[in-house]
Amino acid sequence: MSSTADPDSPSAGVFIGGELRSGSGALQHIMEPATGEQLVAMRLASVDDVDAAVAAARGALEGRWGRTGAVDRSRLLHALASAIDDDAAGLANLESRNVGKPISAVEGEVKAAAATLRYFASVAASVEGRANPIGGSLLSYTLREPVGVCGQIVPWNYPLTMAAAKLAPALAAGCAVVLKPDVATPLSALRLGELAHAVGFPAGVVNVVPGDGANIGAHLVAHPDVDKVSFTGSTATGVEVMRSAAGTIKRVSLELGGKSPGIVFGDADLEEAVPASVWSIYSAAGQSCEARSRIFVQRAVHDAFVERFVERAGRMRVGDPLDPETEIGSLISRQHRERVHGFVESAQAEGAHVHCGGTVPSGAGAFYEPTVIADPDHALSVEQDEVFGPVATIIPFDDEADVLRMANDVRYGLMATVWTGNPARGPRMASRLKAGTVGVNMPYTSFPGVPFGGYKQSGFGREFALATLDDYVETKSVILWTGSRSASPINA
Repeated sequence: MSSTADPDSPSAGVFIGGELRSGSGALQHIMEPATGEQLVAMRLASVDDVDAAVAAARGALEGRWGRTGAVDRSRLLHALASAIDDDAAGLANLESRNVGKPISAVEGEVKAAAATLRYFASVAASVEGRANPIGGSLLSYTLREPVGVCGQIVPWNYPLTMAAAKLAPALAAGCAVVLKPDVATPLSALRLGELAHAVGFPAGVVNVVPGDGANIGAHLVAHPDVDKVSFTGSTATGVEVMRSAAGTIKRVSLELGGKSPGIVFGDADLEEAVPASVWSIYSAAGQSCEARSRIFVQRAVHDAFVERFVERAGRMRVGDPLDPETEIGSLISRQHRERVHGFVESAQAEGAHVHCGGTVPSGAGAFYEPTVIADPDHALSVEQDEVFGPVATIIPFDDEADVLRMANDVRYGLMATVWTGNPARGPRMASRLKAGTVGVNMPYTSFPGVPFGGYKQSGFGREFALATLDDYVETKSVILWTGSRSASPINA
């Protein structure tokens, strides 16, 4: 898309009923975070568009899509994954420009989106019921039916990856979807809607309605004909989603914020733990819910770890997202950068020492250098609240009990990583950390087939895994009388 798009001739901004067209909502200037220039202008969704999308989804369920079996759903999901692979270069360029991430990272995210679709294509037929002889002439069996129309809301930090992660289990289960991407990053989701229709998903199965959360998101969540809501975003917004969905007793799953710990013991291999810990916070410029932003290091190796970590962070390449050598791209906006910088300034005012970064660079875009804060008070906001930027804190600890106390002492519980040379310690720590996923001697967070989600205020429900299908089906019990009519309990 051209960065010189004419705002008087806006691009199509919604995908409803198999048609990409202009929305009837506000004109939105989609910006390129790394340059501060306009990427495209489009009219986004209005509440009327949301109503139309929900109606289209309901019509698909009551029509051809509702009669589509698991084998054909699997075939279509595989076809959509192949379409993503075929359009990978274009999608990566679009996503990198719209989000500000390094192209090298986005290329991996595009592959991950396709892999997630393929995983759920492979398990679509696993949605099975059970038969159970009750006794005598009574037999029961269960049916697993799609929950219905699903409202799915995804954030700006992983627009394509999260859109695929939401769509895949819903479509595998036979649901129809109204997807709401963030108002700032709708482009790859709209393209995904087009690709779904092009490979054969019937009109109305996948609908995309970009818009703001306060109006469009809220209307979708409260809509009386939406049966389930799946939301990924901030914990504060998740509270509002739960409150709104309660009015119609909708099913809800929430993947929310995090303040995840990385724990490095004295017997860890620092040659692995240091670069992996750098990646764990600074990938996606820290704009990731599972970023290991709180790093706890045992005192015996604390100083050595800090020295190596600061050296590696200080030479990370920050710059043009489309440059393959870039390691950290732009933050999503200058407004967000101000919020991130505010956490750093607050920590400094409270006496914390910034080892590197912590300044706002001049020039275009919304860049922020990787920042390291050593030994902050554990009660400080930078240590307790989700910064959502490239800011790491490093705190020493004495033993397992000491680090468990600090690691679990936040309201979140999404991810944790443990680095140790003791083969018994990793599983022991994993059983005691209050986190939905614990990595031991590896930094990665999500794979197709591995449940991903949180404890505490990081939400509930799981993404990416077979268990996710349970969120998209209803269980119906059928009880049969198999004996003669004369022996029926009614005639007894």
